[in-house]
Amino acid sequence: MGLIEEILVRPKLRQKLWAWWYPFFTRRVRAQGIDFLNYAFQEEGTVPLSLKSEDEPNRPNIQLYEHVRGGVDLRGLRVLEVSCGHGGGTSYFTRTYQPAEYVGMDLNPEAIRHAEARHQAHGLRFQVGDAQKLPFPDATFDVVINVEASHCYPDFPGFVVEVSRVLKPGGRFCHADLRYRNGVDEWVAALAKHPKLRLDEMRLINPEVIRGMELNTPRYVAMVKQALPRILHRLALDFAGVKGSRLYRDALSGEMSYRSFKLTRR
Repeated sequence: MGLIEEILVRPKLRQKLWAWWYPFFTRRVRAQGIDFLNYAFQEEGTVPLSLKSEDEPNRPNIQLYEHVRGGVDLRGLRVLEVSCGHGGGTSYFTRTYQPAEYVGMDLNPEAIRHAEARHQAHGLRFQVGDAQKLPFPDATFDVVINVEASHCYPDFPGFVVEVSRVLKPGGRFCHADLRYRNGVDEWVAALAKHPKLRLDEMRLINPEVIRGMELNTPRYVAMVKQALPRILHRLALDFAGVKGSRLYRDALSGEMSYRSFKLTRR
């Protein structure tokens, strides 16, 4: 078992690592203006997404966000993004679709400080919070978005319970993430068998994410080499999913599964 796989399948180990890694990483890359921490998405044979010039450098990552949104109209709605990272997707969705309120929440206080300093838009706010104990009343949000973060959570089924609690009836849960083979069944069951959520769509998106990884490889390699000490380069490049990394190879082989889900609150 490789280090990345071991981290993903051992809850206590990954919880300790993420608690150290993400604040450390934010401090190291803050000066580079890194707005997205997720992998990316590139679909073949589709009309290219129309983006403003300010968003063009982040096209591969934004394409993943747009895929996860899945056509859900955010205009005038109350939206929560759980584990928003550096706030790039949060800012893009708020500026593009004008929701009534968009809350970007993350457990990493360094990321929230970074996001607050970089992103301002009407209706947008950021706050520190735990995905396992969402700090909001029942039936608060029309949409909950969660992109490539839940593999860090120690109790994914518990997170899904919290999502169903804060969603209004008829609200939408837009989710995408990755799992190794021995974690897929629990992941899918927590979503497909939840009594208060209806699973509308599940899609395996390894090919699209792999193409996105390839598009982002030059940028991510440069970021890692500039921001981190040499001793961490190999580990960081694996986490970044650059072409040739362990995670990239596992996505190619199917050992690692990347999926998107669309659900509705009953």
